[in-house]
Amino acid sequence: MLNRFLILILKGLLTVLPLALTLYFLYWLVTTVEVTLAAYFKSDYYFPGLGIVTTLLVLAAVGLVVNAYVVRVLLEYSNRFMERLPFIKTLYGAITDAVELFKRSDQPSDRKPVSVEIGPNVHVIGFITSTSVADKLFPDQNKQPVYMPLSYQIGGYTIYVPADKIQPLDIDVETAMRIAVTGGSSMRSEKDSVK
Repeated sequence: MLNRFLILILKGLLTVLPLALTLYFLYWLVTTVEVTLAAYFKSDYYFPGLGIVTTLLVLAAVGLVVNAYVVRVLLEYSNRFMERLPFIKTLYGAITDAVELFKRSDQPSDRKPVSVEIGPNVHVIGFITSTSVADKLFPDQNKQPVYMPLSYQIGGYTIYVPADKIQPLDIDVETAMRIAVTGGSSMRSEKDSVK
């Protein structure tokens, strides 16, 4: 009886946890922005939500001016400067690469989900990344870079495989990422969904 009760508690926890963590992260983000920016406003002018509104307006303004020639030159100069600083260049480069990956994810040519044959009848789900890197590293070898995320971890490997070992998948990027990261346990079979 106690064992069954503990199983029910665990099942409830696993059901509520993703939503609870997502809501908590959003709550933390909003309150952090509000508390940080509230100190810069006089109490007469402050109202709840002003920090979020101000942040959104500042980000929109940055999005507008980033296309200006002078701003682009300044950004390129600051990027080169950051990439010369020891330790900081590693952190800055990793963050920049991650942001670039998300910026390019809307383009149909990037992050295509594929199945990679790594052995006879053994396949791994991955994502095609920038082919220009593969062309530089392996000229005239027709290799494709495939990022393979690790299940239940942040991270993964980028492997370079012959194009004939890659098969496009007929699923969207989010579904493929969910399958890869959860080891396939996030996908229920049709029989399970009927129950």
